[in-house]
Amino acid sequence: MTEQEKINIELQTKLAIQDAKFNVFMQEMKDFKAEMRDRDNQRAEDIREIRTSLQNLQTNMQNMQTSNRNLNIVTLLGIAAIVVAVLLK
Repeated sequence: MTEQEKINIELQTKLAIQDAKFNVFMQEMKDFKAEMRDRDNQRAEDIREIRTSLQNLQTNMQNMQTSNRNLNIVTLLGIAAIVVAVLLK
């Protein structure tokens, strides 16, 4: 085997090793991107759930305000009825 053939074999071996390392790196990058995409999707879903919860809470608060307003009106009417009853006695 000539000196040039030895050099060629050595270079081919080094090239194959570098090729293998690059392939492993590329696979790791694909896995990383997939993992990040999954995390992003999970965060988006979490944000949607939080927004839905906040909308429900806001709706409940509005309903409670309406209910309180109605109770205040009924209370005032009751007091007015008591006053009228006392004055008419």
